[in-house]
Amino acid sequence: MRLSVSLLLITLALCCYEANSSVCPAFATELTGFLLASDVLFRLQIEKFNAPAEAVEAKMNVKRCVDELSLGKLLLIDKYWGHVLAKCSAYDEANI
Repeated sequence: MRLSVSLLLITLALCCYEANSSVCPAFATELTGFLLASDVLFRLQIEKFNAPAEAVEAKMNVKRCVDELSLGKLLLIDKYWGHVLAKCSAYDEANI
């Protein structure tokens, strides 16, 4: 439970910051991949960001911990991230 709450708070901080609430589509896709994609597919997905190898390995280590959560919990987290992203997009459209 603590990991899921932490991930949700990080998502809220990154997506719903008052100065810029628009969510990059690549970031939204990466969030879902982080939860639901296989290690190989997720590694391919994040390679497009050209991050240093150490950063990629650190992210993969965290993903391995997240992968230990049950599928039901992962889907629930993904559902809440979807709600957060939708609210961020609605806020952004209202303030254009």
